[in-house]
Amino acid sequence: MEFSKLVKSRRSIRKFKAQPVEGKIVDEILQDLLLAPSAGNLQSYKVYVVKDDEVKARLAEAAFGQGFIKDAPCVLVFCADPKQSSSKYGERGSELYSIQDAAIACAYAQLAVADKGLGAVWVGAFDEEKAKQALGIEPSSTLRPVSILPIGYPDEKPKARPRRPENEMVKEA
Repeated sequence: MEFSKLVKSRRSIRKFKAQPVEGKIVDEILQDLLLAPSAGNLQSYKVYVVKDDEVKARLAEAAFGQGFIKDAPCVLVFCADPKQSSSKYGERGSELYSIQDAAIACAYAQLAVADKGLGAVWVGAFDEEKAKQALGIEPSSTLRPVSILPIGYPDEKPKARPRRPENEMVKEA
């Protein structure tokens, strides 16, 4: 799909059909997100692919009861890897660049999902420690969950939501 059309047509989807997402499509999405730019090309993030119903339910609980997470056929969880980024950039890498890297990868995934005709919604409201527990990440690990991206075949067609005017958001310096 042409990029501008893709961006304009993408919607946050919270209702999914029970149809599983084929492994080939998940692999293609993963290949696309792995091409996301990152600070120093360190790719300081990890992506967890979750299809297990029990793990999805624990993630939904960690996300303050956002039940659509457990209803999605597949959930991608993006974790910053501060240790990887700090190896080159010190504290700024640990505290900022690794989070940016994970967020950029998630944004690429969200667009790749839309390009495949699937739906997704970015979830940022969750308890990090509970999300780590749900994923089986050791408490001592420095990995930091940044975003949860439930994906699947849309079972809703949300309308476009209003956007703030350009002159409120874009400034010349």
